[in-house]
Amino acid sequence: MFPGMNKRGIEAAMKKMGIKQHNIDASEVIIKTPEKDIIISEPQVARVEMMGQETFQISGNVSERAPLSEEDVKTVSEQAGVSLEDAEKALKQTNGDLAEAIMNLKGQ
Repeated sequence: MFPGMNKRGIEAAMKKMGIKQHNIDASEVIIKTPEKDIIISEPQVARVEMMGQETFQISGNVSERAPLSEEDVKTVSEQAGVSLEDAEKALKQTNGDLAEAIMNLKGQ
């Protein structure tokens, strides 16, 4: 983080400035937006408190997926003749590809 400073020195400087950092043990972080979900696997998450505000620093393996709509789940369910739960599971496995989900469920 700071070249030439050891971990203790950094921690002491942060304490003097009123900065507190806590690591969070997380297995996955998902950021949901209207357009897509951002998935961070194997994350390293730090919660930083400074000047009365909390921020989170996240790093890891990033991937994206489009959120599933109820309409897509219903379509797959009806076309493949399966439950809504099975249709949703198939859509997740195919990253939202309706045609592939239907074909997989029908065994083609």
